[in-house]
Amino acid sequence: MLKRMLVAPDPGRTRLRAALRAVLGVGAAVTSSYLVGHTLPGAIVGGLAALLALFTVADAGVRAQAVTTVLLPVVGAPVLALATALHTVPWARDAAFLAVVGAGVYARRWGARGNALGIFAFMAFFMAQFLRAVPGQLPALYAAMATGLIASAAVRFGAWCYERRQPPPVVLTPPGGRGLARVTTRQAVQATLACAFALGAGQLVSQQRWYWAVVTAWWIFVNTSSRGETLVRGFRRVLGTVTGIVAGLVVAVPLNGAPVPTLALVAACVFGIFYAAPVSYSWMMFAVTSMAGLLYGLLGVLTPDLLVLRLTETGVGALGAALAVALVLPVTTHATTDAWIRRTLHAVRDATVAAGSAQPLHPHIARLDLLLGRVRLTLAPLVHPLSPLRARKARARRVLALLDDCARQVRGLAGAVAEHAAGHDEVLVAACARVETAVLRLLAPHEAADAAHHPAGAPAVDHPALVHLHGLEAALRELHAPLNAAPRPALAA
Repeated sequence: MLKRMLVAPDPGRTRLRAALRAVLGVGAAVTSSYLVGHTLPGAIVGGLAALLALFTVADAGVRAQAVTTVLLPVVGAPVLALATALHTVPWARDAAFLAVVGAGVYARRWGARGNALGIFAFMAFFMAQFLRAVPGQLPALYAAMATGLIASAAVRFGAWCYERRQPPPVVLTPPGGRGLARVTTRQAVQATLACAFALGAGQLVSQQRWYWAVVTAWWIFVNTSSRGETLVRGFRRVLGTVTGIVAGLVVAVPLNGAPVPTLALVAACVFGIFYAAPVSYSWMMFAVTSMAGLLYGLLGVLTPDLLVLRLTETGVGALGAALAVALVLPVTTHATTDAWIRRTLHAVRDATVAAGSAQPLHPHIARLDLLLGRVRLTLAPLVHPLSPLRARKARARRVLALLDDCARQVRGLAGAVAEHAAGHDEVLVAACARVETAVLRLLAPHEAADAAHHPAGAPAVDHPALVHLHGLEAALRELHAPLNAAPRPALAA
């Protein structure tokens, strides 16, 4: 897993730059908090607010990202006030927490902005529990939150806004549907019930640290869309927590809150969170758990028993998420996989059409890479080493390999077309049309049967693009068997 994280593709060094900027942004937030006189809890609030702003705000353009960042305290401030006001009324506090969970997940139907605002609202309630905040602390907490957001925004939109020199990122929307068929609606119900279970069971384990079970159940649902994805995410979260707790026992406990080395390691954890998040949830959770242990050390409450309690609460939260996705309005892995594979094949076809008409392929490649990431995420339950479904595992791995081959051929096609200016060649256009037909055979076999036949044309060895088009056509033909294998339902039908 470590090798996969370190050698994973990082086009434009986006992951590296995001991780380095996060360290600068969170560091600026914490430093600013101390300079304006905030206490240690206030500095933690400022740093966490900065981390959340940098991590969750993912709108398509810089201006939209700035608007979402401005809106974060609009939803976070009232939630923080509610959490502190209900501090001494446990039943009302718990009910309010679950309401925030449901609303936060439901908000994801409004895209990246809704997702960011929902996460920030939830974490505002969580921060109040973590710090055991009371109403008298609200002014200081508000000031700390504002300081953190301003400092991180100054870094993100001022000192190092590398997005301004890049084309707007491609943003994927989840498959549609209405009512309870919508993934966001189902997940809002699932997450609320999962967090209710985690809240109740977590309080049986500990009346003081029960919120770790709730936060585990919540984060397992972030960026998942099927039962299988959520179960795998829960397993990886527990795995990351276990390794993070081992690191806490080896490193954080002996440090005992020593400021300089602790803050240096917190910075390393922030880097790890952002660098690992796109490619390895387990390593991201290792960084998160290690950072939490270090923060407990700064607060002077870190003990081995506390770390063991954290692991127990994480297990409770993961169990709640597993029960919810298995028993309540389940969204099957097959249904989700089918939707994302179809969209990936459409992206392959769109890229081929662009190549045949001499249009730029880079936007299509960016979209194809994102869609392939979603396919890998949805197929993760099937290709997981612990999956007992050997036949479906083999089919899923074959599908992934062939789709990766399609992506490689499209990237090669883009380079060949750009270098040799072959977009107007008739042989190339005919080859692109054959690839379109191959995609159509996978997406709509009945329509493909009536599609016009495109002759192969005379050989043209001076067009390297043809090599990639022929390879693309072959990969699409090979996809037919694993996508439509019987007797199990087709992975993409």
